[in-house]
Amino acid sequence: MTTKAAFTEQEWDLISAGPPSAGTMVITADRGGTVRETFEMAKVYAEARQAHGDSELLDELVSGKPQRDHTHYHSLDELRQHGLQRLHEAVELLESKATPAEVEDYRRFILTLAERVAKRHKEDDVDVSPAERKTIDEITDALAGAPA
Repeated sequence: MTTKAAFTEQEWDLISAGPPSAGTMVITADRGGTVRETFEMAKVYAEARQAHGDSELLDELVSGKPQRDHTHYHSLDELRQHGLQRLHEAVELLESKATPAEVEDYRRFILTLAERVAKRHKEDDVDVSPAERKTIDEITDALAGAPA
């Protein structure tokens, strides 16, 4: 099992920034729901803490509250591009240090968080708006790891 101790502080910051970055990208993909969607992200973390023991890596990842990226971006597109790049880098790092099961757990956690955040607030009477779906698809692609 891979734990936080296997990573430098900078590497762990990259890994731990992935889930909240994905949530923020979904929150900003469409209008409305910001408060409810932010609370949903915290709820996903709390539920993951309750499932303690399934993955040491995820246990350590969710042991604290989600950390917000304090970088000031010039646009939402810049925030999205930066977030997608960091997700890709986090998966590449995990693929080099963690087990395949742990990498898959990380991907699944982020995608679950993104889906739940998107569904927390309906836009135009749909659970997941087209903009949110596009963002989740981009997150999925970024989490796929290194291109073949």
